[in-house]
Amino acid sequence: MNRSVLVDDALRSGVGLDPGGIDREATGSAGLLASRFAVLELAAVAVGAVEDAADRLRIALGYEPMHTALDLERIAAAYQSDRLLRIDGAAVDAFAPLSGFFAAADGWVRTHANYPHHRRRLSAMLGIGDEATRAELASAIASRSALDLESEAAGVGALLVAVRSPAEWSSTPQASVGDGPLVRRHGGSTGSRIASWVRPTRRQPLRGLRVLDLTRVIAGPVSTRTLALLGADVLRVDPPRVPEIPWQHTDSGQGKRTAILDASTPRGLATLQTLSDEADILVTGYRPHALERLGLRRRDGLVTGSVDAWGTTGPWGDRRGFNSLVQAATGIALVEGEDGAPGALPAQALDHSAGYLLAAAIVDDVARVVGGGGGAGRSSVSLARVGAALQRLPRTEDRQASDLPGARCLVTHGAVMTARPALSAFDDHAFPAAVLGSAEPQWTPRT
Repeated sequence: MNRSVLVDDALRSGVGLDPGGIDREATGSAGLLASRFAVLELAAVAVGAVEDAADRLRIALGYEPMHTALDLERIAAAYQSDRLLRIDGAAVDAFAPLSGFFAAADGWVRTHANYPHHRRRLSAMLGIGDEATRAELASAIASRSALDLESEAAGVGALLVAVRSPAEWSSTPQASVGDGPLVRRHGGSTGSRIASWVRPTRRQPLRGLRVLDLTRVIAGPVSTRTLALLGADVLRVDPPRVPEIPWQHTDSGQGKRTAILDASTPRGLATLQTLSDEADILVTGYRPHALERLGLRRRDGLVTGSVDAWGTTGPWGDRRGFNSLVQAATGIALVEGEDGAPGALPAQALDHSAGYLLAAAIVDDVARVVGGGGGAGRSSVSLARVGAALQRLPRTEDRQASDLPGARCLVTHGAVMTARPALSAFDDHAFPAAVLGSAEPQWTPRT
């Protein structure tokens, strides 16, 4: 059985996007991204936003728009890429043993301990030792209040939130992040060099532009991977002491170069500042104001995009967060669960949607610059705001198993099998993910 999704102004407005794209109809399996929530519709809107923005940029550059159709199976594959990824034929574990739902004395909590430094903070907070088992963590949590644990975790930089119902989340001060535009825009600055450096083709309208990628995990890397797909030269920079999880980069690092740089040293910060000064677009995924505290200055004329978990203001504005924690805290997990126990969406949908929405906003900023309609802008997206958009869409009481996309949505390079791009005009990325840190922290010469 097929299912059709029409991405039109009504659906865009339903998730909080401004209207203005073309109507795009797509058809796929009824079981794709199956959920009580309208996950497939949200995914189609987010990917459609990139297609709309790319066409607006093409028009600004003097090309005909492509009006590419949406392929729901390809979109679902991109969203579920962690489930489809195979390295040497083996699947990957998306979550570490100490990450997940745990019963507290008065409800549930969700932890995130995929990164070693987060695991250490969580274990130290609970007094269970760095090599604790999942059973030991569960025992340490079981006698404690969920909200007390959440408050203590925030104080020490550990990642744990209380699982709330939608009503409970709406009564918190941080719930206001769900109001306002889905993509926040923060004005613009003059002096952009984009019009001088862009060397576009109709297929790749960002060709010639440099993107400095200071993002991690999923949302930010999805955004910059999309910019690379549209022709940009993307250089991802990571710190040496907090390495990325290797499979995660393999899953989202296609089409980019990647370098390691210690910006905590004067020499490293100077190099990072030079990279930023010579870039056209800067994309960040660190907590609000982290780069300013580091000492990185944003030059005028630099198009900037950022992604955060909880918004940039309010009592949670500076807290660490991940997709799974946002689902748990905002009520999504309880709605998606069974028999009072929390559950999860069929994909890291808030992350992926935020990534595509941010990419679309950045492409629109480039279009405004080359079209003479404004200066270089700053755009930001919050996972919690995307979650609020998902919760406002119509939902169903039935929850069926989600079908995984088929082999036509996959591509193999050597030992790695990954999902094809969500944008259906592209069969594959320009090149597979390189080894993390395999490039020098410098730009390739412009042509």
